[in-house]
Amino acid sequence: MNKRTPQAILDDSPMGALQIAAVIICIVLNALDGFDVVAISFASPGIADEWGINRAALGVVLSMEALGMALGSLLLGGIADRLGRRPVILICLIAMTSGMLFSAMANSIMLLSGVRFITGIGIGGMLAAINAMVAEYSNGRRRNLAVTIMAGGYPLGIIFGGSLASYLLSIYDWRSVFYLGAGFTAFMIPVVWLLMPESISWLLHKRPVNALTSVNSTLRRMGHETVETLPEPEAQPPKSGWRALFTSNLRATTTILTLSYFGLVMSFYFMLKWIPKIVVDLGFDPSAAGSVLVWSSVGGACGAFSVTILSHWVRLRTLVISVLFAGAVAVSMFGQVGADLGKLSLVAALTGVCINAAIVGMYALFVHAFPTHLRAGGTGFAIGIGRGGSAAGPIIAGILFQAGYSLGTVAMVMGSGALIAAILLLKMRDPQSVAAPQPG
Repeated sequence: MNKRTPQAILDDSPMGALQIAAVIICIVLNALDGFDVVAISFASPGIADEWGINRAALGVVLSMEALGMALGSLLLGGIADRLGRRPVILICLIAMTSGMLFSAMANSIMLLSGVRFITGIGIGGMLAAINAMVAEYSNGRRRNLAVTIMAGGYPLGIIFGGSLASYLLSIYDWRSVFYLGAGFTAFMIPVVWLLMPESISWLLHKRPVNALTSVNSTLRRMGHETVETLPEPEAQPPKSGWRALFTSNLRATTTILTLSYFGLVMSFYFMLKWIPKIVVDLGFDPSAAGSVLVWSSVGGACGAFSVTILSHWVRLRTLVISVLFAGAVAVSMFGQVGADLGKLSLVAALTGVCINAAIVGMYALFVHAFPTHLRAGGTGFAIGIGRGGSAAGPIIAGILFQAGYSLGTVAMVMGSGALIAAILLLKMRDPQSVAAPQPG
């Protein structure tokens, strides 16, 4: 038996096989989130053509998933702090699988909107839960690295899933994209059930029945020594829930991170949801439109992993602010290049680099900013309210297009979200200068 606390064992020991496997699983889960989100973008040209809907109506359909994501992040992030990360992840996988499957079976705008909303609930809850799970499965040395790599799974899901979707669309109709997503998502349910026990940090904080047995079982599976007893719980456990996010020491941080994320994802989801339709309207076929979105995601993957490397030399907040300013410029540029597939792909890739780098950096800022008992809830709150930007982006763009504004004007308006996010973060104190991210 070991006299160190379970948290000290996790922080100081090399990561075992189970910990590495859990991080890899979370990368895959985030990749599934990426593909599930973008599936409607790949399908939207076929849906619009088959059902004869206009841009404004399509913008509403594209945003229903984002509204579900906001609700899922807000509700399920807090539930993950109370009931555990693992059960919330499993619930989210079931919701995502069901939503993708029924999306393929939808035969009306109303039904499709409803099932995309359900899918979004699962995606939103998943993002909050896996961000906390990765931080709490990692050791102290590799925590930032694990979180940023996990966040990089999102664009990877769009790249590989998008490539498969583009191929399927050249043979089958838009429904095949949703069937593909449902199959991959369903496969991960037994994987999580078998290979991802509950977070030790959560067990130490909540102390469920048989907590010591559960902690030792997980430590043993990780390849670490077990403990004789758990450390004494705090006499007055810290408060959890949304109110705790607005106490005097967290109020400014929570507000700035939430509003910054709102602006960032407004720009991001304009690109993510409208690229296929914009490219088709410029005269290209749907498979070519899908390839532009894939290039955006290739850039996104490069941006995500660039943050991981650059954060060793540049302060994280400084790095995020820089790529946000660059992202605002890149989004605006997308509206200026015209009907040139090569230039569209290049600018989409540059946009992906900047915007995804900012998103990955934001996830790492969440880990630094919120303590264990608020980590999933705080992340969920920031993502949930911020997801209003992901709903607003496609809707505002659809309304502007329908009103007759040019692509260049719409792109400049939507790029302002990233600009506002950068300005807000300039006003926030650097969480890395206050405390390193601790899982317990």
